[in-house]
Amino acid sequence: MFLLDKLFGRIKGAAPAAVAAGDSSGPAPVRAPANPATGAAAPGTQIRHDPALISALMQDHVALLDIHAAIAAALDGGRLDVVQRRLEEFRIALMDHLLKENVRLYVYLEHSLRPDAVSHQLMREFRHEMDGIGRAVVDFLDKYKELGRHSELAGAFRKDLAAIGQALVSRIRREEDILYPMYLPAA
Repeated sequence: MFLLDKLFGRIKGAAPAAVAAGDSSGPAPVRAPANPATGAAAPGTQIRHDPALISALMQDHVALLDIHAAIAAALDGGRLDVVQRRLEEFRIALMDHLLKENVRLYVYLEHSLRPDAVSHQLMREFRHEMDGIGRAVVDFLDKYKELGRHSELAGAFRKDLAAIGQALVSRIRREEDILYPMYLPAA
């Protein structure tokens, strides 16, 4: 829960308010419409399988990668002010995605995979790994939240941005190939 507490501002240095309205530096993150969940709830919960959840999570992945690419393009163009705004956009999109995964995916899988010890353990390892990745990304975002005013950070930022991008692509690939196929309707 550390990551959610930090993202929602319950820990010092947490996510600030949303990017100011009217920022025309690029598109807002894609938000999938809420779809009513169907079928049986995961055992011991009221969380039902949502046939649109995986699609929505994958759309979030596309949006996160698009924002990352926009940050890199703004950095290449020397537009640190745009980079700073895009970093906040990235924070918000990531926060939305992680919350969706934590509440709707992981809680559902935690209960529905319990009878399958191997799949249950694999899902728990994914969740634990994501906590670490999430902390690293939040630290990265905190470190560079004032990049627009501190151009001397640009060199280190470029290196760190590339590392975040590599970790993001690797994690997305693994989630989509291994974790998301586990999300099946409860029996």
